[in-house]
Amino acid sequence: MSLIDQKFQALKRENKKAFIAFITCGYPNLNITKKLILEFAKIGVDIIELGVPFSDPLADGPIIQAASKAALDKQVHLKDILRLVKKARRSTDIPICLMTYYNPIFCFGEEKFAREAALAGVDGVIIPDLPPEEARSFIKQAAANNIDTIFLLAPTSTNERIKLISRVSKGFIYYVSLTGVTGPRAKLPSDITGHIKLIKKNTAKPVCVGFGISNNKQVEEINKIADGVIVGSSIVKKIKDNIGKPGLVNKVTNFVWSLKK
Repeated sequence: MSLIDQKFQALKRENKKAFIAFITCGYPNLNITKKLILEFAKIGVDIIELGVPFSDPLADGPIIQAASKAALDKQVHLKDILRLVKKARRSTDIPICLMTYYNPIFCFGEEKFAREAALAGVDGVIIPDLPPEEARSFIKQAAANNIDTIFLLAPTSTNERIKLISRVSKGFIYYVSLTGVTGPRAKLPSDITGHIKLIKKNTAKPVCVGFGISNNKQVEEINKIADGVIVGSSIVKKIKDNIGKPGLVNKVTNFVWSLKK
């Protein structure tokens, strides 16, 4: 059983929902990323989602795109991220997922990536541009190394698609709340509840909602209908707003705590 499975089982026993925090790895540098992971773990974040910087991030909006570019400009690559996870693992057992596109894994090599990710302490992988029909070899390599492969559903997903993702997704199912890219939204789509109910008719696996969620009210709204909430762009923006200022880690951590509590 993966750390992600264990986390959701523990949350269910306590009648709680998962708070998943996304940060772009290496933004503004790897040292701060490591500090944020450890501080997030201390305040009770349930799962960390580390974004792997990529030059063509099709699912990401301007905030995360800019963070990825800044990290790439500093030569942050997949091997550096695995090394960082391994270092963080010495101090925390918080479940860690990588949010990456397929190209870095392809260049690294699927088998090598799965093996080294597992050795580093990665628990799950989210790959927005790798559909399950094309992921059979990667799913096999990930499973062999006890890494959860987390797939996405969207408002446009058909019943057949929901059934397929419900079968192959491990750890949890990532529901994209809107038809668009990441980034804060003033208002979430009104049809989220119906879509979540439909997904839950097809699976007992946890369903977590991401994209567009940026404030306390939206977190509360999602927690009423789903098993967890994923917040990314607003956290990355908080990092951006405090680069070069004293207390960046504390300010970002306090912001995340204000959402989680």
